[in-house]
Amino acid sequence: MSEKFKLVATVHIFLIKDEDEILLLRRFNTGYEDGNYSVIAGHIDGDEEVKTAAIREAKEEAGIEIQPSDIEVVGVMHRKGTDERVDFFLAASIWSGSIVNAEPDKCDDLSWHSVLELPVNMVPYVRRALENYREGRFFESFGWKR
Repeated sequence: MSEKFKLVATVHIFLIKDEDEILLLRRFNTGYEDGNYSVIAGHIDGDEEVKTAAIREAKEEAGIEIQPSDIEVVGVMHRKGTDERVDFFLAASIWSGSIVNAEPDKCDDLSWHSVLELPVNMVPYVRRALENYREGRFFESFGWKR
């Protein structure tokens, strides 16, 4: 009997301040999209709710605490690249603690950027997800041949 298909699920966190700035990190030494900007993100570990995974990733990567009531799912993307994934995008504008680069071995820049002037060197699907968020689109399929 063949094994059932398994889908990788991830969370991406849009930390927003002053309504128009987003925290971006530049990937470094990861083997995936190194040198390009993304947001705090990671895999859902299993037996872990989407908000819980996002809160954990924010702590691991930026050293901050987010309360479940202060973070919301703002988008979903079904994405095809070298594999197939479902990405959950969450936004928060309230957190406690000071933002720090808690993973300098995987990130060589953690900085605020205008959502209207994103860096050229951005992970393409994250750029699209941010555009979707700004334009109020909740769902998109990305990377599929049509």
